[in-house]
Amino acid sequence: MSPQVLSFRFAFYYSAVFLAVGCYLPFWPLWLEARGLSAGQIGLLLALAAWVKVIASPSLAHLSDRAGWSKGTIVLLACLSLVAFAAFLPASGFTWIVAVQVLVAASFPLLVPLGESQAMAAVYRHSLDYGRIRLWGSLAFILGSLAAGRLVAAFDAEWVLWLILAALLVTVTAAVMLPGSARAPAAGPGSEDRSFSGLLRLLRQPGLLAFLLAAGMIQASHAAYYGFSSLHWRAGGIGETTIALLWAEGVVAEILFFAVSRKLSERFTPVTLLVAAGLLGGLRWAATAASSDLGVLVAVQTLHAATFAATHLAAMHFITRATPPGLAASMQSFYSALSGGLAMGGALLLAGRLYEATPASAFAGMAVLAVAGTGLALFAARHARPAARQAD
Repeated sequence: MSPQVLSFRFAFYYSAVFLAVGCYLPFWPLWLEARGLSAGQIGLLLALAAWVKVIASPSLAHLSDRAGWSKGTIVLLACLSLVAFAAFLPASGFTWIVAVQVLVAASFPLLVPLGESQAMAAVYRHSLDYGRIRLWGSLAFILGSLAAGRLVAAFDAEWVLWLILAALLVTVTAAVMLPGSARAPAAGPGSEDRSFSGLLRLLRQPGLLAFLLAAGMIQASHAAYYGFSSLHWRAGGIGETTIALLWAEGVVAEILFFAVSRKLSERFTPVTLLVAAGLLGGLRWAATAASSDLGVLVAVQTLHAATFAATHLAAMHFITRATPPGLAASMQSFYSALSGGLAMGGALLLAGRLYEATPASAFAGMAVLAVAGTGLALFAARHARPAARQAD
């Protein structure tokens, strides 16, 4: 299979998955509210889903690694996600919705890290341009959120579920089109260690664990931005349309970064990229804390290219270089659960408490978190040898 065809298939997969994510993340609470759930019930449901993801994602990914069934797991989980969301169609009571949400949380979030492990393996094996593949996911996210927002505004929140189902139908097709076999290869006496103890040995390496924690902290520093920036900016006199444009600016900056990221990843090590992302994160959140002036916000929104995209790129390359292929999905899922589950959940709680005190203090707290992540990244640089020497 040519590199061009491989790139297309992975880009198609990212587009399909993030189309669903773009519909789900911003608007799923509106669908839950339309089905009669209170604000307290919605908060409880989303928190439960986050904790299920923390437990289920690494566990299922490790089972996939042990079985050597990488593509097969992606196809299975894509089908399971489609069935799980379809089970919401007749849902009416809180108990039913909770049960289905747990099933969704155990399957849907895993589609991203499993896809990342397959894509990064192909990037290194066939010299593909990861950034230009991944940017299609960001574009699809924008498309999904815009489509869902328009349909919700014009009709009702029920359209969110239908859009997710349509995107997951495409995702199943894209998963089937991924390269590789859906069947597990036969294990031989010389096959690499895919055991849980092998994974634990990797995680006991100070450099690797420090890097993952550093990247997780920098990603988690977005908590105040994701949770409270729209409220903060609207209170500062910025209109909803302008707020939407500010959010879109951040995603566009992310896309432009991914478009040129191959040259950056060839010139700079993952640790260097992560240190730069952390320092620029400190600047971004400190500036957001200090001012709600539109000119300042337009300027610092471009730093989303560093705080999110550069952090993500650094983590993907570091994990791929430092982890045996047989444990790649396990490590990707561990990082996803760490950064998007544990770290982000804790940062959201912190940001909420600080925002209740003063909005500025929430963003100032995120600046401290990003700079602390930078310190951990420097620690990783000093302790990543010899086990992860090539990742530094």
